[in-house]
Amino acid sequence: MLSRKNRNRYLQVLFWGYLLIWALLGIDPVYRDDWFLENILVFVAVPYVLYIHRKMPLSTLAYTLIFIFLVLHSIGSHYTYSEVPAGRMVSDWMGWERNHYDRFVHFLWGFLLTIPIFEILRKKVSRKVKAIFIFACCVIVLVGVLYEFMEWAAAVVVAPEAGTAFLGTQGDEWDAQKDLLLNFSGALASVIFLPWVLPKSALAQEAASKG
Repeated sequence: MLSRKNRNRYLQVLFWGYLLIWALLGIDPVYRDDWFLENILVFVAVPYVLYIHRKMPLSTLAYTLIFIFLVLHSIGSHYTYSEVPAGRMVSDWMGWERNHYDRFVHFLWGFLLTIPIFEILRKKVSRKVKAIFIFACCVIVLVGVLYEFMEWAAAVVVAPEAGTAFLGTQGDEWDAQKDLLLNFSGALASVIFLPWVLPKSALAQEAASKG
């Protein structure tokens, strides 16, 4: 476990590193209107994470997972999810017509953010680990549904080209349903895999603070 001093330094590196990446990727994005729409999530999430950090700090693992997701989201925001070069390279290599970068990030939305949500719920709601994991998965799906509705609303009210880029359906009429399934699958995978590392992160930190 990191000492408090090293932990604070690590968290500062994550914070300022993300701001630098976000700023660089905000320079001349492919579609400025789409970039702004995608970053509504950032404008809401980053202040909330800072608020949570002041009120009830999360584990180093949780902050690392949040950082990874936000970086991946910033890359998608810069290029638009359907035009990320790395996703296109993989699709060309695999012989796929669709750029699956957005599907990859939807899965990671559930996989990476279930643990941070679990930690928040565990401190605010209950001490029953199994129940909180279920609630965390429900939150992942609920936020995913709200995000899909936001995408639909944005496509209706903004310029057609920005709305189309924001939706990123790539011609798939079942895109929203598949995205939600991937959100849920990622959350389930997180529940199965990440608890193995929890004794070295959130739970250990909590036990140490009590001791």
